[in-house]
Amino acid sequence: MTPAADSGPARKDRTSPADDAGAVTAPPGPAPQPKNRRFKSVTGTRRSIALLFLLPTLVLLGALVVYPIGYSVVRSFFDQSGSSFIGFDNYETLFTRADTKAAINNNIFWVVLAPTVATVLGLIFAVLTERIRWGTAFKLVVFMPMAISMLAAGIIFRLVYDQDPEKGAVNAVWVGIHDTFAESSAFPKAHPRPNAPLAGKSGGPYLTKDPVKAGGNVLLPLVGVAADQMPGGAKPAKQATSAPNKVTGTVWQDFTLGKGAGGINNVDSTELGYPGMKIEAVKGGKVVASTSAAADGTFTLPASADGARLRLPASNFEEAYNGVDWLGDKKFFTIHLGGFDLYLNIVTTSIMVAYIWMWAGFAMVLIGAGLAGIPRELLEAARVDGATEWQVFRRVTVPLLAPVLAVVLVTLMINVLKIFDLIFIIAPGATQDDANVLALQLYRSAFSEGNEGLASAIAVLLLLLVIPVMWFNMRRLRREVRR
Repeated sequence: MTPAADSGPARKDRTSPADDAGAVTAPPGPAPQPKNRRFKSVTGTRRSIALLFLLPTLVLLGALVVYPIGYSVVRSFFDQSGSSFIGFDNYETLFTRADTKAAINNNIFWVVLAPTVATVLGLIFAVLTERIRWGTAFKLVVFMPMAISMLAAGIIFRLVYDQDPEKGAVNAVWVGIHDTFAESSAFPKAHPRPNAPLAGKSGGPYLTKDPVKAGGNVLLPLVGVAADQMPGGAKPAKQATSAPNKVTGTVWQDFTLGKGAGGINNVDSTELGYPGMKIEAVKGGKVVASTSAAADGTFTLPASADGARLRLPASNFEEAYNGVDWLGDKKFFTIHLGGFDLYLNIVTTSIMVAYIWMWAGFAMVLIGAGLAGIPRELLEAARVDGATEWQVFRRVTVPLLAPVLAVVLVTLMINVLKIFDLIFIIAPGATQDDANVLALQLYRSAFSEGNEGLASAIAVLLLLLVIPVMWFNMRRLRREVRR
């Protein structure tokens, strides 16, 4: 190339230093889109096409969700028949009537206790099953109740909580433990005849009408125990042999009326003794001697019983322990909050146990999945730094599982707000009012009372209770997406 060529006019694609200095550089970033470009989704689908595909879902959502919610809100402001506008009267009834107040009270404890206990148990199970060989089998057993319907679970626990120890498994165990440390009486219905030498109030204690003397033979006849209820070790009664300086006697079932060699207040060979019956000698208001009857009803007291009155303590006639009424209305505690009392009763607690039995496995599986995703390096690093297993669990494992625990807790809280089946089936008619919850009260108000206005008010209240929980869950999910 010649020098003349270089001295010619500059090419259009080249700029002088002055031009470079005065030029404005465009900011980095994507090129601006034309204003008239139509909106498209990530997949390239136009908005109109997307709405067309969503239309059936939106119609169903409006018909099955939006319309019922709107109708319930409007209906809650009308009376039972739906013809008169009554404003907030149904909501006032909701917080003042006894049955609805009981439902609100029980729902508070359901929302607070049941999800918390189920989540804690799920966490414990998930952590422990990682440390045992048969963890998979244990998870299967714990999760198995989830395969049972609420109806079936209710029937199972209705039988488990039966008051009769011969039917109810819980009371069978409870009575067995009780009788191990406190033996039940074998003669709960025994009592003396009106003309017997014993006197006292029904259920005991019974005392001899006259003092006894050493060397004498005392007869203590009783009645009231059915033949098939007599203890298996009972033997035919016999009259005790008198002994000097001792008080002897017989306590027996005096049921023969004038037959054979016996008769009223007399020992008959066809009658049975009261084995194990406790006899006390009372003098001056103090027990000076005591003993128990033999299998044939005979007993012997020392010389110190001379001049005393014999007493059959009330413990001989106590009703057999029949366990706990797990479906009763007994209250554990009451919290007074102004004009509203919060209380937890035994029937609600028993039904919560059935719910936890079903849903602890659900919590365990979700928490176990979250636990499997925790980097093991963090746990090992904490152990290397000298942390104990409890510190690793509390300071490392639980904080890392916080998102999963929140999901489980919120899911169970929403679930218990809808609890209906277990309470309707497990709680007997006599205590169903004491176990009442809002979902059950909604059903009873709508279909038993025919009060659709109050039922709609309950439905609106349930919706208002669910919204904060859902809002918390959605907010947490958004935070997770941002991460």
